[in-house]
Amino acid sequence: MLFTSLEFFLFLPLAAALYAGLPARRRWLALLAASYVFYGAARPANLVYLGGVTLVVLACGAALERLEREGARRAALAAGLVAVLGSLVAFKFYDFLAGELERTAGVSLPRMGLTAPAGYSFYAFSAASYLIDSFRRLLPRPFGAGHVAAYLAHFPKILAGPIDRATNFLPQLAAGARATPEQLVLGSQLILWGLVKKVLVADNLAPLVDHAFSIAAYATPIDLLLAVYFFAFQIYCDFSGYTDIAIGVSLLFGLKLMENFRRPYLSRSPAEFWSERWHISLARWFRDYLYIPLGGSRAGAVRRYLNVMLVFTASGLWHAGLGYGVGWTFLVWGALNGAYLWAGIASAPLWRRLGESWPRVAASRTLAALRILLTFHLIALGWIFFRARSIDDAVRILRKLAASAAEIPSLLVKYPFTADHYTALVLIAALLAIEIADERRSIFERLAAAPAPIRWAACYAAIFALLLFGRWQSREFIYMQF
Repeated sequence: MLFTSLEFFLFLPLAAALYAGLPARRRWLALLAASYVFYGAARPANLVYLGGVTLVVLACGAALERLEREGARRAALAAGLVAVLGSLVAFKFYDFLAGELERTAGVSLPRMGLTAPAGYSFYAFSAASYLIDSFRRLLPRPFGAGHVAAYLAHFPKILAGPIDRATNFLPQLAAGARATPEQLVLGSQLILWGLVKKVLVADNLAPLVDHAFSIAAYATPIDLLLAVYFFAFQIYCDFSGYTDIAIGVSLLFGLKLMENFRRPYLSRSPAEFWSERWHISLARWFRDYLYIPLGGSRAGAVRRYLNVMLVFTASGLWHAGLGYGVGWTFLVWGALNGAYLWAGIASAPLWRRLGESWPRVAASRTLAALRILLTFHLIALGWIFFRARSIDDAVRILRKLAASAAEIPSLLVKYPFTADHYTALVLIAALLAIEIADERRSIFERLAAAPAPIRWAACYAAIFALLLFGRWQSREFIYMQF
């Protein structure tokens, strides 16, 4: 059941009404039932995987609450993490690695023939964070099995996040949260904005991107250049559109999920992009459960560099999956972004000296704009490896673009732009204008302060654009497949 389907818009008001109509202490039942219906609607077998993870979490979580000895608690935590994260690794990589060994070393291994269902990476990480936080005694109190099951299965976020924390979600659910009028309005606006990003922007860019990347060996340099730029906005609008809808739907139930995107293409450095603006819930997951336990930046310069690269390598492995296949491109993508952060760490003293010596230059809008442009192009370069079908294709694209760099202005003049290209460019320009305005003051705050005719005009304009130009149900959300 996709967020962009008619079935979902029939399902959502029924689920919200049932939830709101129950007594506060019983509302989790409605949410759990709705989540299982949502997740099992497309493929009932999905519930087997979710049920298995839930049983592991409940068993290990109960042991962590009951046990007192540190060694026993560590054993319970380890058992839970091995079962949850180990299954994730096996589903994602076992058959791929078995095939690679057979191809390169002639070693024949049996195949599992199984792949993780949609959303498994997301609720596996939610499960792991619950177990770790339980071990650290960060949860305010023990919660019932039904509340924990509803946290793992919460249908708005189960397929593509955000990877919300039990410490944030469970107290709200246990209190029987119910939407306020303000939350209903904001939730509806977020759903509409998420649909605009996904159905109007991302899905109109997708055919142009798919075509160029599928014929990388034969595509012209301008085809590839446009595809690289378009993919940067496709993946952003697709993924952030999903999380806007997920956050908005949760608000209809009175439940607040954590922010997951914050205008990432206005970042002034790769470090800002990855730590503060893009897929924030995953970045904080890796920070809290991998980077800091490894020593973070406190264990010396060499360890800091190593820890950064380990985190980005793990991120690359996490992203490898059904979306664009399991391949070495994701490791290269992760390592490349890790190298960007290495460069940022190494150049930090230089930027400090610049700020001290030339404060006006350091604070100038011109320098800020240049840094934003540089950061965007570094990230877009990494997206080539993320999207390409193989490392060979990614290298081929980079070589074509580099070889024709001097000729690109003249090639652009001669390029046969179509109506689809112009539509894509207009949509991206409009998105950037909104994002720049949003950076100064939230567009939702602007709408709330605007007169009613302007608010309704904005909503009707968005709905009209969706109906006229949107590509409804043309494709799944990209991150549902990872």
